[in-house]
Amino acid sequence: MRQHSAFKVVGLHLAVIVLFFLAQFVLPEYHHLAVTRVMILAIFALGYNLLFGYAGLLSLGHALFFAAGLYGAGLTAFHLGWSVPAAFSAGVGAGFFASLVIGVVALRTSGVAFMIVTMMFSQVAYLASLYFTTYTRGEEGLVMPEAARHFELFGVTFSLTDPSLRYNIALLLLSVTLIVILIVVRGPMGRVLIAIRENEPRTLMLGYNTFVIKLKAFVISGTISSVAGAAYALLFAYVGSSFASIQYSIEALLFTLLGGAGTVLGPIFGTFAMFYLIDIVSGFTAAYLLVTGIALVALVLFFPKGILGTIRERWMTWLP
Repeated sequence: MRQHSAFKVVGLHLAVIVLFFLAQFVLPEYHHLAVTRVMILAIFALGYNLLFGYAGLLSLGHALFFAAGLYGAGLTAFHLGWSVPAAFSAGVGAGFFASLVIGVVALRTSGVAFMIVTMMFSQVAYLASLYFTTYTRGEEGLVMPEAARHFELFGVTFSLTDPSLRYNIALLLLSVTLIVILIVVRGPMGRVLIAIRENEPRTLMLGYNTFVIKLKAFVISGTISSVAGAAYALLFAYVGSSFASIQYSIEALLFTLLGGAGTVLGPIFGTFAMFYLIDIVSGFTAAYLLVTGIALVALVLFFPKGILGTIRERWMTWLP
């Protein structure tokens, strides 16, 4: 029975990856670019969900890690002329370091205090991006130079101006992130994270070092978010302070809640649903945020655990 469930889980996630791969051949130009962007934002939401959905830690500062990846990749490519792979590695490294340092401090708190501490760190990063305008150009942002739009790998030159290449890079990163998240949440660490979310004192009594386990989740979550930020900077050739604002932390939370917190595929569904809801409604009215708010209220009433969360509760209990 357990093997059958594992087969269904793996099959479903592979089917999602294959569906995204095949979609690129039929999507019109606008949606081809839009789906590329949404896949990158979905990586951000997947990272956020690991911390919030599985460990039960509500962070209001995850935009900091997205921005760490964004600026780590963008500044090194723009000012230092680093190659695309090196700049991407710098962005991910910046996110890893930031999440490790901030995690050690923030995880000494809990509940509302944890939310405030993470939000304060994020605001510091946002204000720093506005203050050091000589390097960041603040809200105006940086547009990546032409040299940062091309890179060589295994003797072959690639151009990030190619829509098909950008799409497949985004898909590759999303696929790897999905596999990593699935391995974590289906393994021992994922089970302990759920135990911490449900009853941390009891988990402590069982002999687990909950601080270390939460720190691991925090670092993995922050690093995944920085992957999204670094990819965004290089694929879309823009770095701006707005990505470090609290708005992006809240968007990651909304993506997760809409799709289903504590489900692996939920953040992906939530990101697509939110993006296209705003995209479609904004074509009819300037009050698209009002319509989006009404939709979120309806979601809370009829799908209190998000789209996939409610589906799992009612029909597909095997979903991770």
